[in-house]
Amino acid sequence: MCSYVTVTADVVGSAKGPDGWFSATSVAVYFDHPYHASNDHTLNIDFTDASRGPSARVAVELSAASARELIRCMETALEAAGAAALP
Repeated sequence: MCSYVTVTADVVGSAKGPDGWFSATSVAVYFDHPYHASNDHTLNIDFTDASRGPSARVAVELSAASARELIRCMETALEAAGAAALP
């Protein structure tokens, strides 16, 4: 089921695309049909730097179960490092 809901946020980080590393300045997350993954629907995550154009983009398509596991892993790593309280 496509929700047509896209959640976006400004981020501070780096990503590696086909032309090398770039600043990741925004993220878009949505549940929709994937372009490449074999699932009917995936949680799609796009990290971009709009100031550098379409080549500064990293896209990830995850099954719902994999997306939930990624969230769990991120929370666990942040808590274990004591980073949960950091900005």
